[in-house]
Amino acid sequence: VANAPHMPVHLGSMDRSVETIIRLNRGKVRPGDVFALNAPYNGGTHLPDITVVTPVFDDAARRILFWVASRGHHADVGGTAPGSMTPLATTVDEEGVLFDNFHLVDRGRFHEAELRRLLTDHPWPARNPDQNVADLKAQIAANEKGVAELRKVVAQFGLETVEAYMGHVQDNAAESVRRVLERLPDEAAYEYPTDTGQVIRVKITVDRKARRAKVDFTGTSPVEKNNFNAPEPVTRAAVLYAFRVMVEGSIPMNAGCLRPIDIVVPEGCMLRPAYPAAVVAGNVETSQH
Repeated sequence: VANAPHMPVHLGSMDRSVETIIRLNRGKVRPGDVFALNAPYNGGTHLPDITVVTPVFDDAARRILFWVASRGHHADVGGTAPGSMTPLATTVDEEGVLFDNFHLVDRGRFHEAELRRLLTDHPWPARNPDQNVADLKAQIAANEKGVAELRKVVAQFGLETVEAYMGHVQDNAAESVRRVLERLPDEAAYEYPTDTGQVIRVKITVDRKARRAKVDFTGTSPVEKNNFNAPEPVTRAAVLYAFRVMVEGSIPMNAGCLRPIDIVVPEGCMLRPAYPAAVVAGNVETSQH
């Protein structure tokens, strides 16, 4: 519904992290639960980016009304080099520790021992687990602020009104992007040769009648033994950013922006790697391409 607009990869991909947490924990989420995720093949981007996700329950603590999330790039999450950004990695384990739907807080109990075990029980463990723990506590607190603000808004305007306007925000974003599509040519194709010798290919086709566009990355080079592979959420976030900056209105970054866009990213290409591919430069280099 709302996301800071200025950091394309971080913020245009966070909904994938939230979707993954919802999917993997359906029917098991309780008030006071918090989850953490950085898995690049399961809603994450690269390993230093840990997303912390918190449900917002109704007053009866029965129904989940909303989700809030915060993502922080951690100073180090292990791997073969300090900072978890080695250019030499060929597998993700060399880049650090994977958080794949980690239950960070269970009904109000912070899983500190389990968290420290995750950070240290690894061939190349995190170098400063105390800092990771403190930073994750800060992210939990940031989410709590989000929960409190949402409760305040619901108390002031009523749940029905808030839910309606959250729908309007996304509908408006979708319509804003459809208006952008009207200004674009029917078809365009481009290819970008990268320093690794891999090539990114994209073809954009606009269906004027349906007011939709297809962004097709078919023909892009396959995953290679380097870390320039960009996980699907990163690829999607870069597409979202490109369309968002063409919208001239002042709209919040939200999932409605991608509603009129169909993105095709073939399995096995460098823009949709699978475990154990290395990915750390996918965020910082490939996303820019």
